[in-house]
Amino acid sequence: MKKGIYLVVFLISALSIISMTHEEGYHVGDTATDFKLKNVDGKMVSLSDMKDAKGYIITFTCNHCPFSVMYEDRLIELHNKYAPMGYPVVAINPNDPDVAPDDDFPGMQARAKEKEFPFVYLFDDGQKIGTAYGAKKTPHVFILDKDLKVTYIGAIDDSARDESMVTERYVENAIAAMEKGEAPDPSYTKAIGCSVKSKKGKNKMKAREKRKMMKEKMSNN
Repeated sequence: MKKGIYLVVFLISALSIISMTHEEGYHVGDTATDFKLKNVDGKMVSLSDMKDAKGYIITFTCNHCPFSVMYEDRLIELHNKYAPMGYPVVAINPNDPDVAPDDDFPGMQARAKEKEFPFVYLFDDGQKIGTAYGAKKTPHVFILDKDLKVTYIGAIDDSARDESMVTERYVENAIAAMEKGEAPDPSYTKAIGCSVKSKKGKNKMKAREKRKMMKEKMSNN
């Protein structure tokens, strides 16, 4: 009987590892597809609408996550500095408001007004775009060139909690490299933030809790 239980646990663990190694989303070098999402002003926005863009700082972010809040002022600074150069910040909220009520559309409108966001703040209704990109955190940055080729994925910089401690400004370094016609280095860093909130993710958390309970039950037998 115990051998059967061990086999089940082994298979569950193996399947979990396989799923983690086949993550959805874009990789550096992939070409992203355009989208049409609702901005906080009620208008539908696509990347193709930004005629003079040389690239895009796509940033998946939200209202409630402390890490997203920490980076709001830095996103504003990035947009004000780089939008005139042709690299606007395009902020997208990938969270399901049924799971994260603070991230509903009216909440986005209120936050954008309070912070006076100079960039578009788009609602990913149905979470299709966040899933297509492979956004896992808020914030999570994907820099595209003018042809929508992904050149950088990851964090904004290396110090979320304290901007005064930043030693590597990944987004700024990536754009500087692109301006020289070079590939960003690094082109990938680990995004630090809150997990994207979805019903699927909520169900996965429940499944992990069940597996944990199974293991605890086995150890007590």
